[in-house]
Amino acid sequence: MFFGRANPQSTHSTTRVCEGRTARAIILGSVLVLTFFVIVLPLVVIFSQALAVGIRTYGANLFAPETLHAIWLTLVTALVVVPINVVFGIAAAWAVTKFRFRGRNLLVALIEIPFSVSPIIAGVSYLFVYGAQGLLGPLLDAAGIKIMFALPGIFLASLFVTAPFVARELIPLMQVQGTDDEEAAVSLGASGLRMFLSVTLPNVKWALLYGAILCNARVMGEFGAVSVVSGNIRGVTNTLPLQIELLYNDYNSAGAFAAATVLTGLALVTILVKVAIERFDEGGRAARKKGGGRH
Repeated sequence: MFFGRANPQSTHSTTRVCEGRTARAIILGSVLVLTFFVIVLPLVVIFSQALAVGIRTYGANLFAPETLHAIWLTLVTALVVVPINVVFGIAAAWAVTKFRFRGRNLLVALIEIPFSVSPIIAGVSYLFVYGAQGLLGPLLDAAGIKIMFALPGIFLASLFVTAPFVARELIPLMQVQGTDDEEAAVSLGASGLRMFLSVTLPNVKWALLYGAILCNARVMGEFGAVSVVSGNIRGVTNTLPLQIELLYNDYNSAGAFAAATVLTGLALVTILVKVAIERFDEGGRAARKKGGGRH
């Protein structure tokens, strides 16, 4: 009797909320208007302003030595930081989901700290630790090691702000999956490495790839922490976001918009790859469910 009365009410409520013409028009209209003014219009302005001066000027600005160096440095930073964070994310997710130990929740909280700490604060903190007048500065200087205002500082700051991305994608999935598959593999004599490569990795590969893509996008677009630790040295420690700011401050808006098109293009490619992965993953899950239904 309870279920017989509850279901019609639930259906009626769902229909009223989801199919009401007025509510649907207001919600969709609000979303479309905000999307246009907040996302689409700024993107259109970036490309239109970059090309407004002509293709030749756009190409000259894009291939300026300092801009090319900024693009190269941004790509190098991503190539260094993303693999490290992938390894860290896998290790952190494995520790949190496969082991039981005191301080487990504290470890999860520490992993997520970069999400709640301002990148500027992170950069300043690194200065106080690794800078010339910092905690470890004299020791590093005596050893001839330079971290701040050099590539290592950019890598460290980028690692900090992107540390949670891979782990946060893997931890919920690995918690849901449990340890049954790994225990079965061990009982059949699989080594730890073989168990990881044959069982764990295939189960989390899409989440891992998704986290790596998000991490890559964050690395390439990071400004705050990198601006503090890099020193903004032209043609030396400027990543692409920093180069855009310098060009704009120099009243070279055409050059700034040209450099911005590269960063925007990388972001759009990242989004397209993300959407493709999500669709492929959904298609794979649907196929697996359908195949399981036949059995």
